[in-house]
Amino acid sequence: MLNPEERKAFNSAFWGEFRLMMRRHNAKQQRGINWLNYPTHIKHVYLRMHCDNLGSVIRLDFQFKDAAIRDIVWEQMMELKAVMEREMGNEGNWIRNISAPEGFVFDRIEWRNDHLNYYEKEQWPAIHAWLKEKLLAFHRFYEEFSEVLILLVD
Repeated sequence: MLNPEERKAFNSAFWGEFRLMMRRHNAKQQRGINWLNYPTHIKHVYLRMHCDNLGSVIRLDFQFKDAAIRDIVWEQMMELKAVMEREMGNEGNWIRNISAPEGFVFDRIEWRNDHLNYYEKEQWPAIHAWLKEKLLAFHRFYEEFSEVLILLVD
């Protein structure tokens, strides 16, 4: 496997290439989007990407400390499920009540591609293309429905 310095260089190269690829999609926005740290504008709602030897995944995590708020947001997401999955191009994995090692409980929606290996550099273009497709699809969905979620938690 990789030592810490090699892993850091590997991660920097992969995510740096991805950041450059996504830069052209900022021209359509009034302000650039940090695609690697997608701005949900809702505290405790996070869009995260992860890649390893088992595949690539995009996760939408709902980490509200108040279970009642988490339930309300999850219920709203269930109402938007068909629209979201149509935009994303496939069904996601909808997972309730995940216990984090830190002791809190959260909900997650994720999209996976288990056929890609992050540690094989020749697969990077395919991983980048898949992440780009899913991020842009999520962005189209979120631009239309984010106000609904923001109003729920305010």
